[in-house]
Amino acid sequence: MRILRSTIAASAVLMLGLTACSTSTSGTSPAPTTDAATSAAASTPAESPAASESAPAEGSGEVPKGDGTQTIYLVSKGFQHRFWQAVKEGAEQAGKEYNYKIQFVGPDDETKVTQQLDQLKTALDSKPAAIGFAALDTGAAADVLSQIEAANIPMIAFDSGVDSDLPLTTVQTDNYAAAEEAAKHMAELVGNKGTVGLVCHDQTSQTGKQRCEGFQDWMKDNAPDVKVLDPQYAGEVGLAANTAKAMIQANPDIVGVYGSNEAAATGAVQGAIESGKEGITVVGFDSGKTQLDAIRNAQMAGAITQAPVKMGYETVVSAIKAIDGQELPKVTDSGFAWYDKNNIDDPEIAANLYE
Repeated sequence: MRILRSTIAASAVLMLGLTACSTSTSGTSPAPTTDAATSAAASTPAESPAASESAPAEGSGEVPKGDGTQTIYLVSKGFQHRFWQAVKEGAEQAGKEYNYKIQFVGPDDETKVTQQLDQLKTALDSKPAAIGFAALDTGAAADVLSQIEAANIPMIAFDSGVDSDLPLTTVQTDNYAAAEEAAKHMAELVGNKGTVGLVCHDQTSQTGKQRCEGFQDWMKDNAPDVKVLDPQYAGEVGLAANTAKAMIQANPDIVGVYGSNEAAATGAVQGAIESGKEGITVVGFDSGKTQLDAIRNAQMAGAITQAPVKMGYETVVSAIKAIDGQELPKVTDSGFAWYDKNNIDDPEIAANLYE
């Protein structure tokens, strides 16, 4: 397994826009306790993101240390998957640095909305100093969010965010811009013509919607000769594989498939192989062993990676600033970058990849 390492992206840091890995792997939380140069650099915190060139300048006030008695409670969309463990690492790093207790929980998988709501209620009942929340379904969480607001507990959204005015900031990848970057590379790879399919991991979270809409909109505005099929939704590897295979078999002129998260992209690779059709360009999102191997083996052209350690770190830092009464920007960008066989082992990319 490639262990995520704390690093600072070397060289120039490029523009970032704005939420998840939206993986569909299972995990159980414990009880509360290059073209890469043309995309945004995805750096992780070293001693502190404040020391990183990629740390957002907006809202960058001092971060006061706590007295060790207060808890910041993060409720994520998953737990055991390496992405969420990396987010947890970053959160705990910031908690240790600024003397706050950190509780990090998540449901068994990203379909377990009720389980996540129970965890959010537990977070509220524990009366923490602040809550970080990556919502699976904001609408389903509306009642609990209202209770958090009534309790005057600061909320920081992260990853997929929370479709509400309650969060004081959202720490996330600019998923729309990242999807645009994926579309740009796809268009270049297929010669700006042909039919391209979309396997999107969900249609309810902000992440799911933005990662498809950004891709579609970029193609519409910049690649008029690329026909983009209507999105098909599949958040589990097996279903994504079947979806991609059926899509390829039903469209003889298809030249590429985009998968909007690890499960969707992994399934797209599998489906392309099982279809027996050669020359299908697969572009993905996030990482994972199958995607990394597929890129090295030329079964996938490339993918977008996020910076999960930095995401967790900045979520806790933002929570501390909120506790201190500081004004926060609407969005705190955690970064993304394109990677392929040419830069997959570059230090600033490798630090954000996981198996």
